[in-house]
Amino acid sequence: MSTNKNRNIHCLIIDDEISSQRVLHHFIKDTEVLELKQTCSSTSEAYKYLQLHDDIDLLFLDINMPQQSGLDFYKGLQHPPAVIFTTAYPQYAVEGFEVNAIDYLLKPIAYDRFLKAIHKVLNHKPQIKTIDDFVVLKESKVLHKVFFKDIQYIEAYGDYIKVILEEKVIVTHSTFSNFIENLPDYFIRTHKSFSINLSRLNHLSGNQILLDSHTIPIGQTYKASVLKALNL
Repeated sequence: MSTNKNRNIHCLIIDDEISSQRVLHHFIKDTEVLELKQTCSSTSEAYKYLQLHDDIDLLFLDINMPQQSGLDFYKGLQHPPAVIFTTAYPQYAVEGFEVNAIDYLLKPIAYDRFLKAIHKVLNHKPQIKTIDDFVVLKESKVLHKVFFKDIQYIEAYGDYIKVILEEKVIVTHSTFSNFIENLPDYFIRTHKSFSINLSRLNHLSGNQILLDSHTIPIGQTYKASVLKALNL
């Protein structure tokens, strides 16, 4: 499988039921890290598509398909993408996991359950590469794809953090210290509750930094490291 770390996860739906296709279409459209490339109503159609396109990262594959089961189809692929099986029949779950499926979704599929499966995809490093230049943030029932370069600053907010972008603020459940550990080198902690994107810095005065249109405090503990980062 070929993946490019700067693009979304390319998906293929394989399902003979129009209603199920529509649900998955809607869920994929609402999930920023996913990009639907094609929908196939049969395994033979899917096989032809996969022979011509090597950029598919993830299959949403119905197990109970006509002519050939989704399980048999998947077992027959020489270099299979990652797979999330979908079906209305829970008795197939064990077989699905025997072929190293990332997850198994029972129809009718709820969006919350769909998001949990996508989180598993993002953490499944052997088949889906983690992406170095963006982070996926969950806010309520929505997954946001956020490029690090677009973050102005991060603020601690109790058991949550605020991620401030130019056009919106995302509040997500995370500890501040854990989150900032995974930020690129151009972020620096200025205060016990703030970490900023240095490329966004406009002005420094005393114990404050002007960052785009925001004023961020500099804590006494962090002032020396801030000045060093700015070669001051």
